[in-house]
Amino acid sequence: MGMFRTKSIEQTIKDTEAPEHRLRRRLSALDLTVFGVGVIVGTGIFVLTGRVARDTAGPAVALSFVVAAVACGLAALCYAEFASTVPVAGSAYTFAYATLGEFPAWIIGWDLILELALGAAVVSVGWSGYFASLMATLGVHLPPGLAGEGAVFNLPAMLIVLLLTVVLVAGIKLSSRTNLVLVTVKVAVVLLVIFAGLFFIDSRNYTPFIPPAEATQSVEGLGAPLIQVLFGLTPTAYGIAGVFSAAAVVFFAFIGFDIVATAAEETKNPQRDMPIGILGSLAVCTALYVGVSLVVVGMQPYQRLSSAAPLADAFRAVGQPWLATVISIGAIAGLTTVVLIMMLGQSRVFFAMSRDSLLPRSLAAVHPKYGTPARITVIIGLVTAVLAGFIPLSALAELVNIGTLFAFVIVSIAVVLLRRTRPELPRPFRTPLVPLVPILSVLASAYLMVNLPVETWLRFLAWMAVGVVVYFLYGRRHSHLARPPEPAQGDARRPVG
Repeated sequence: MGMFRTKSIEQTIKDTEAPEHRLRRRLSALDLTVFGVGVIVGTGIFVLTGRVARDTAGPAVALSFVVAAVACGLAALCYAEFASTVPVAGSAYTFAYATLGEFPAWIIGWDLILELALGAAVVSVGWSGYFASLMATLGVHLPPGLAGEGAVFNLPAMLIVLLLTVVLVAGIKLSSRTNLVLVTVKVAVVLLVIFAGLFFIDSRNYTPFIPPAEATQSVEGLGAPLIQVLFGLTPTAYGIAGVFSAAAVVFFAFIGFDIVATAAEETKNPQRDMPIGILGSLAVCTALYVGVSLVVVGMQPYQRLSSAAPLADAFRAVGQPWLATVISIGAIAGLTTVVLIMMLGQSRVFFAMSRDSLLPRSLAAVHPKYGTPARITVIIGLVTAVLAGFIPLSALAELVNIGTLFAFVIVSIAVVLLRRTRPELPRPFRTPLVPLVPILSVLASAYLMVNLPVETWLRFLAWMAVGVVVYFLYGRRHSHLARPPEPAQGDARRPVG
């Protein structure tokens, strides 16, 4: 038993009713969809599009977004079933605890720490770069040592993380309203990019749509995709292989819909609203990504696309610098919401793990006024601010991808297991074609994982090894399930006298 003891669905839901650990239900289906769009639309549109088109896929980067979206869609169907069946904070961690057992749940929780905390820090560094660029446009030049990815002490990145920490502590509804305003701004900017860019498209830039494969020196050694190393393939860019390699990278752009599931416990009607939020946000963002990628590669030859700010620089190249400034504003709004929602998701995963005593239970206390896990939120905010301020994170960004894909694999397997072990559970949303869809989700996620570089795998395995040590030193002995069951009320002895 031990490591693989499971926590029943009924006990999981019952634990949410304790007053000191109860989160407030204030979110609607619209709030969840906006949360999803808020965290998905960010780095992918404003940064990755140009770099991946130039270096890996060419104009076919739009196909790479579609491939990544299909993989996410398969996993999203699995997440939607779980989130509506077990509407509890923690997302994949909670789902794994109810099906695979405590140790797999710990591993996935440890994995989500990697995905969300590191993701928030990476994106806040990107936010700092756009902020410095916008300030320069306004005539205020920030010292390079204090802003942007090469900064020694990244002050803007730290400040935005700390500011958003205050917003998260102050309540889920305030976080939702802040997110709504910023999402409105960035979606408006994305739509402006699509429709304004249509007037500057040169159809010759689409030929060839899938450039012929060619050997490249940029992905040799530990930087080569794992699948190429395993099968002894020559590292290449472009071609069909380039489209799939690019999909493994732009997958980072879709990270977020799974974070919607972490807010299940704070949703008014999770059985109805969670599937809408998860699937709706993914559909909206896929349409936006494909539209932007087709426009930007049509405006400029893919070989000349910028890797730092591809959208803004594409409009500068066609003589529209004012649109570049608008895009920078949209990027700042977009990246702000990504940091906000990643930190929100991280705090809910930590909260669920602490409530189960796999982490110190005192951290799971809910603020009496704001109804948020304030202690955990502050800790996460401080750690993320330090990561963003002092550690160069660009080389670690792909760790976020592999962490998310690993979570997708676990959730997809768990859906099949729960169908077999608890067929009688009410499922307001049912993943279609089980077990086919979960199997396809596992295969798609695994394929994208093996397209990531070897060095990413080595870092991921090192992080997982640390997690195993922490579990055996602390989590296993302190787990709530490790305690002996409390005696029934009728068995308790009355004190003498």
